[in-house]
Amino acid sequence: MPPPAFPAPRLLTLAQAAELIAIEIDEVLALLHDGSLRGVCLGASGQWRVEHDSIAEYIEDQIEQTRRMHLWNQSNAASFPELWGRGPVRHGD
Repeated sequence: MPPPAFPAPRLLTLAQAAELIAIEIDEVLALLHDGSLRGVCLGASGQWRVEHDSIAEYIEDQIEQTRRMHLWNQSNAASFPELWGRGPVRHGD
């Protein structure tokens, strides 16, 4: 029987968030400050915590941006004479 699944904590430390996204802690802090990640500064010492759900949203946003950039690069690589119906066809179907 598999061990019981524990729900992910709602708030993560900067180090935990950095490990999940595979970036440096300073980069997580920068993402919090620019609004790319949601979090809260807790306690008198100002310890940052990152909302777990915002990490998944951030990753999805990055995937979508990468997809759009790839499509943009593909459109820039298109042969304009090919599109206009004149000139040699570089990428025949």
